Amino acid sequence: MNDLISIPCVLMRGGTSKGPFFLASDLPSDSRQRDQILLSVMGSGHPLQIDGIGGGNPVTSKVAIVGPATVSDADVDYLFAQVRIDQQFVDTSPNCGNMLAAVGPFAIEAGLVKAATGVTRVRIHNVNTGKLIEAEVPTPDGRVAYMGDASIDGVPGNAAPIALTFMDAAGARTGKLFPTGNPRDRIDGIDVTCIDCAMPMMLLEAAALGVTGNEPAAELNANGALLQRLETLRLEAGRRMGMGDVSTQVTPKPVLISRPNKGGDLGVRYFMPHQCHPSLATTGAVGIATACISDGTVAAQLIGDRKPPVVLVLEHPSGRLEVKLDTRDGKTVAGILRTARRLFEGRVFAKPIVQMVCAA
Repeated sequence: MNDLISIPCVLMRGGTSKGPFFLASDLPSDSRQRDQILLSVMGSGHPLQIDGIGGGNPVTSKVAIVGPATVSDADVDYLFAQVRIDQQFVDTSPNCGNMLAAVGPFAIEAGLVKAATGVTRVRIHNVNTGKLIEAEVPTPDGRVAYMGDASIDGVPGNAAPIALTFMDAAGARTGKLFPTGNPRDRIDGIDVTCIDCAMPMMLLEAAALGVTGNEPAAELNANGALLQRLETLRLEAGRRMGMGDVSTQVTPKPVLISRPNKGGDLGVRYFMPHQCHPSLATTGAVGIATACISDGTVAAQLIGDRKPPVVLVLEHPSGRLEVKLDTRDGKTVAGILRTARRLFEGRVFAKPIVQMVCAA
């Protein structure tokens, strides 16, 4: 193994996602070299990621890189990387709120944040978006607790609750809540809302594409015509949002919305962007909920008049997700309950950087 690169690593589940967590100091500071390491570690370029630790699905091909904060009002920096499965490509343009749920526990156990007795508040600077998120991590007796009575749809069993508060998530990528300047646009004959709040997204009614919005994720993933139509709309939405050619990026995310059928407030099918999420991204939930309380959006048209403080229940393929919206200092803040678990710790091995660069 002396011809391989050995790197300390912790495999963690955060919310409904899973991936390796690294200390920033353990990876190359050069972004190109860092990405080559991540591609090797995850096994990208193969549908099963057979030569790496990725799980062959976008929700299990994610990486978190954590280090000391570079801004004064945070405790740690968190850089998220979405590692493509089928391509040798690493996208650090979006954030991931599910992986974010494990950042606090990882930072505490890595010695970056001192644990309090009871609950430890970790202020996380998301490097991808420049936004601040507060995580409240259960730390009875000054140690991270993973076991508890909380449950989230999309993850079996119970775990300790981790409360995430997104502080002023608007304009995460583009600097504007509505990057096109409008709460609603018309693309190729279909009304859409292009919103940038925690995650750049394009929202549209499922019925506009001939589906109900209540279908299982697998059924939507098997609908090739639907996926192609969504991609065509997404590419144009990205252009109108000022993001340029987004064909190699995972944002903006397409989101089908519909009237609820299980007692919630809104039905949601969130795409990543070429597969339907088996549940719902946390950052996506923040943006969708914000669209629901914003006048003139396609979501507000479906849900009716809602203003903070309010709790919105979003129905997704695996169940429901609640988003609490409130205002603080004149800005909208969003709270979501997640859980996390430490799965494995040790060292992961990557191919030498020179070999990988030459092969590329």
